[in-house]
This record gives sequence, C-alpha cells and structure tokens, in this order.
Amino acid sequence: MQVALGRTLFKLAVSQLLAHWRVFMKAFADPAVEARFSAYPPPVRKKMLSLRDLVFKVAAATDGVGEIQETLKWGEPAYVTAASKSGSTIRMDWKSKQPEQFALYFNCNTNLVDTFRTLFRDDFNFEGNRALLFNISDDLPTDELAFCIGASLTYHAQKRQVKPKA
Repeated sequence: MQVALGRTLFKLAVSQLLAHWRVFMKAFADPAVEARFSAYPPPVRKKMLSLRDLVFKVAAATDGVGEIQETLKWGEPAYVTAASKSGSTIRMDWKSKQPEQFALYFNCNTNLVDTFRTLFRDDFNFEGNRALLFNISDDLPTDELAFCIGASLTYHAQKRQVKPKA
C-alpha cells in the first residue's frame, strides 16, 4: 500500500514537472551524434529522439545536474554530466541484430538498474545490471523513465551526500 501510494505521488510530481517544460528539440552540438541519430531507421529515430529529449528535459529540471554533454561512447549516443560531475553516464542505442528493440544503458558498476528493477519491475524489461530495454512499438513509460534518468544524472552527487563520516 505504501509503495503504491509513493509511486502514485512520484508519477504525479514528475508529470507536473515535465508539463512545465515547453516542447522543444535541442539542437545537436556534435555532428557525429547527429549523424548517428540520422542513421537510425525512421521509426527507431523517432523513439530515440524522444528518449534524447527526455534526458535533456530531466537534466534541466533537476537541481545540481547542470549542462549535459552529448557525445558518442562506443559509437552510441551518451549523456555526461561533465561540468557538475553529479551523475553517471547514460547511453542509448538500437542494434540491427535486434531490430524491434532499443535500450537505455547505465554504468553496470552502479546499483542503478537493480534499484530500477526493485521500483519498476512491471514497467520495464531489463538486461542484466546495465540496461532498460524497450520495444519499438511500445509507448515509453515517461514518468518512470524520468525517475531513472534523474537517478543516473545525480548518482555521484547522491553518493557524496550519504557518505558516512569517518
């Protein structure tokens, strides 16, 4: 009962927060990243651009994150909190070997995906301790994704806050 109420309140708060941000598509600063997005098949590109847009919206709405650096890591679009160093890198990609799905990747040396699995086991498909998987034909669970993105973008800042004193 408490978990269900907490999730309901969380979804309401995220929805209200994102509703205040105007719809925009951030211009690409890196031509290599733009080329990578252009290389995706149109239905995949649409989903990936929506996911990209959500990363920037969550970053802008989250205290302490600052500017996001968009780059390629391992040939995949990656989002880094380079200036604030508040978070852990987020990557996303689609692979032609599995054309019906795309993924949002997190650092496998963190507890992020385990946390997401505990909170959202019915909302996502998981790949080990490193990724959330999505089917191209499904709607993105925006509220839950916003939480996951925010948790990653503030991962190091949160760890610094709860570090035990010696």
